[in-house]
Amino acid sequence: MKSCVVLTIPSDPQYLKVIRAVAGQVSIVAGMSVSEVDEVRSAVDEACSNVMKYAYRGNTERKIVVQFRIIKDKFEVIIEDDGIKASPEAIKGRDLDDIRPGGLGIHLIKRAFDSMSFDKRKKRGNRLKLIKHTRG
Repeated sequence: MKSCVVLTIPSDPQYLKVIRAVAGQVSIVAGMSVSEVDEVRSAVDEACSNVMKYAYRGNTERKIVVQFRIIKDKFEVIIEDDGIKASPEAIKGRDLDDIRPGGLGIHLIKRAFDSMSFDKRKKRGNRLKLIKHTRG
């Protein structure tokens, strides 16, 4: 089985609820458990929030393209923007013992997905690929 859902949203935080809804529903179609669906929903929300905050610096008039792919025993999420290039080596979650708001996005993403990578071939903006292996 191979399927793909593509969603294009404005870079406005009010559209994160749409991202969460679609991420949740596609995760269910992929056969994930309730806890996995919640983790994926939170991770994709966090990744899109980071695009809004860092790549677009709060500009709400840009676009974010999110692809959800179900391919046999693999669930992929690809998030693309045309904003400021991320520096993957500089992206680190803060120490979990450091209790304060923020800085946990990378931990959420790594808990939900088996791999996370930036496509360095993309000339302008960012393409983040998240992969989760499923039961198929």
